[in-house]
Amino acid sequence: MKIGIIQQHNTADVKDNVLRLVTKIRQLAKHGAELIVLQELHNTLYFCKEEQVDLFDLAEPIPGPSTQIFGNLAKELGVVIVISLFERRATGLYHNTAVVLESDGTIAGTYRKMHIPDDPGYYEKFYFTPGDLGFKPIDTSVGRLGVLVCWDQWYPEAARLMALQGAQLLIYPTAIGYDPNDTPQEQERQRMAWQTVQRGHAVANGLPVVTVNRCGEEDGIPFWGTSFVAGPQGELLYEAPIIEEISRIVDVDLQRSEQVRRWWPFLRDRRIEAYDDILKRFID
Repeated sequence: MKIGIIQQHNTADVKDNVLRLVTKIRQLAKHGAELIVLQELHNTLYFCKEEQVDLFDLAEPIPGPSTQIFGNLAKELGVVIVISLFERRATGLYHNTAVVLESDGTIAGTYRKMHIPDDPGYYEKFYFTPGDLGFKPIDTSVGRLGVLVCWDQWYPEAARLMALQGAQLLIYPTAIGYDPNDTPQEQERQRMAWQTVQRGHAVANGLPVVTVNRCGEEDGIPFWGTSFVAGPQGELLYEAPIIEEISRIVDVDLQRSEQVRRWWPFLRDRRIEAYDDILKRFID
């Protein structure tokens, strides 16, 4: 499958952010992309740097304006698109939600971010209610997609549950960057840990992983880009630069997972009868 990824630097001009994405989606589709993945909360600046109630005005319903814009584009171009939105579900109830748009423009499915961080510069618990849709792959014309969002990428349980339900690849729209107060050495350790853990999900589950991050500095947060695609043995098929915007098509052979899982039958050898304690917060 030809997978298009767009790593973009956002500004405060929402219309321009969306216009640039639309232009890049058209270019990727023109060159044969079948599935296109956008970064987390791609319409706006990353607004969770501080807690401001007025920023809830950025949220929108699903279906809503963005699903209409990108849904029409998916239908026009005949591609599947994964978008990431600040969802207004009801008054005072908001989610960080990924939406998969089918190639006919309809909504194939949604995923509400389950793991919500709360760190300096990433005050997401103020804005987002934890997801309540569970870890369910989304069926599309290009395959069964295990869509998760950003902070979910640190949790092997999320990736495993997607794999156990037949996901053919794992997808992570992302917005992550450095704490500018950290040393360069610590910043690099964090960036490499972020990539390593996701490549580990690829290996442990025998599935490709697609991770699309934003880049550039926004309100003092330098996002570290490095969007990447890994194969089912964790091998890097493509890695974007840290700073530059990119739109890229990566060829991913979904059939390789079958062979890799025959070599490394991790699902066969799981000792499911011994895993009850995984449901505990901590084992004293």
